[in-house]
Amino acid sequence: MPGQPNPEFLRRAIALATQNVAEARGGPFGAVIVRAGKIVGEGANSVTATNDPTAHAEVNAIRAAAKTLGTFTLAGCELYTSCEPCPMCLAAAYWARLDAVYYGASAADAARAGFDDAFLYGEFRKNSNQRKLRSMQLLSDEAWASFAAWIASPNKIEY
Repeated sequence: MPGQPNPEFLRRAIALATQNVAEARGGPFGAVIVRAGKIVGEGANSVTATNDPTAHAEVNAIRAAAKTLGTFTLAGCELYTSCEPCPMCLAAAYWARLDAVYYGASAADAARAGFDDAFLYGEFRKNSNQRKLRSMQLLSDEAWASFAAWIASPNKIEY
């Protein structure tokens, strides 16, 4: 269960975001992961520096924390991020099993600066056949084999 939010951790995330811009390393986003009152991972946006569209601050911080802690689950940890997470980063926070997310700037603030996620939220509400990104299911029976193998495997690590 999350404790009381600590503004100092959010200040660190904001400082990472500002430093990232000042040093021309990427977008104005920074994030830290905290466990038991200590930072266990931090990250800044590195999309353009690494040519990786998934290298958002929150994802980079989650990756750093998971590496530091040697685990794929960050239950017991909290995310402090300079801006309200985009859909990808929010999903990553759920997948990481974080206990809480605290953010500074809002999605509306990000949109004012040219980072607008409203399009993505709109796309998610549509049926897959109405989205701008074409998608369709193929080979469903063959693809099920992977799940059948997972179900039958005595060696799986559940997550």
